[in-house]
Amino acid sequence: MSKGRILIVEDDRDIKEMVEYNLTEEGYETISAPDGRIGVELAGKRRPDLIILDIMLPVMDGFEVCRALKSDSSTADIPIIILSAKSQETDKVLGLELGADDYVTKPFSPRELIARMRAILRRRRSQRPAGSTQIGDIVIDGTKHKVTVRGEQITLTFTEFKLLEFLAQRPGVVLSRDRIIDAVAGDNAVVYDRTVDAHVKSLRRKLGPARDYIETVRGAGYRFREL
Repeated sequence: MSKGRILIVEDDRDIKEMVEYNLTEEGYETISAPDGRIGVELAGKRRPDLIILDIMLPVMDGFEVCRALKSDSSTADIPIIILSAKSQETDKVLGLELGADDYVTKPFSPRELIARMRAILRRRRSQRPAGSTQIGDIVIDGTKHKVTVRGEQITLTFTEFKLLEFLAQRPGVVLSRDRIIDAVAGDNAVVYDRTVDAHVKSLRRKLGPARDYIETVRGAGYRFREL
């Protein structure tokens, strides 16, 4: 079982392959992007547990990538480790001010990088809130896998629960069907656009008086209404 999904945004092939090899040996799943723009797209689509980010990248540099990810509510909570040859204090300060969790300079030790990754992931897991979350009339209890609307419990399938949770955690964000499929169904499931629509239709029916919380954005996907 994978210890987590790590996105490596790095244009140097040798460094990328070295990091991939060491992370795979430690039991992590890796995905990679050769430039900043693709890195931002993959972060939104694949929702990695952590991002290893170079600064000197084509198309968008690492600082721009960091700024874009932290300004988007759907990716703002993903931890970032900057891995860069830029070792001046001003670069480190800027990276951390933009929201990076750590800054490692090249050349680097893969063992040190993995140790820092583990520390960040451990800290992130310990900070995740337990119990239930209320959004308007809806209460979602992730621990008990239970949903209530105006105090009445409703019965949802596993997919419907994951769909509601994914949308509710990103109020106001328009989510494409592809992103919903990746997040809710997983990489190995066979799910199509019409299946997402069917799940949304069923979920709205079960939500009853809270059905309008899930909004359709024509030509784009779905959005959980900001309250």
